[in-house]
Formats: sequence, structure tokens, C-alpha cells
Amino acid sequence: MSILITAATTAQAYQLKNKLEGKNIILGDHMDLPDFMIKTGKMILLPNPASASYTHEMLTLCLDKSIDSVYLLRPDETILLLKAETLFNEYDINLHVIA
Repeated sequence: MSILITAATTAQAYQLKNKLEGKNIILGDHMDLPDFMIKTGKMILLPNPASASYTHEMLTLCLDKSIDSVYLLRPDETILLLKAETLFNEYDINLHVIA
């Protein structure tokens, strides 16, 4: 299984990645990411929280990528996904809020 850390364009995401070393970690962001980072697979483009189907898009992404833990670093993502935490728990996907 994998871990997803959001806000990949921030230093906080890399600090968290270093703390979780040794695990299968995916960095992702809905902000603009350099094409070379996406093509190499080091980062993934996440759905935009402004999307009406954001929660379902994130759940689908987690299931497709075998993600069992999501570390949420952006407030807009956190607010939306925590409303659906029960749904994510049904699929054994843990949401972690990083303040």
C-alpha cells in the first residue's frame, strides 16, 4: 500500500516525506506541477478541490493507486475530505490532518 502526501509544491510535504522514509510515498498536488516531475512518476496531479466531485475523484484516485493513508496539508482539501471521512474509512483509507 502507499501513502499520499498532498501539497507537493511545499517544503512541508518534503519534510513529512523525510519523516516517513522507507515507505512507499506519493507526492501530489492540484497546483501546477512541472511536467518532468509528473512524467517521471515522482508526483501526481490531484483533483482540484473546487470541483463539485472532488471527494469522489480523490477516493477513486486512492483506490486506483492503492493508497491507504492520505496526509492532508491544505485547508481546502482537509475541510472537504474530512466531511467524507466515513466513506474513506469504509475503504480502509486513513485521512491524517497535518496542521
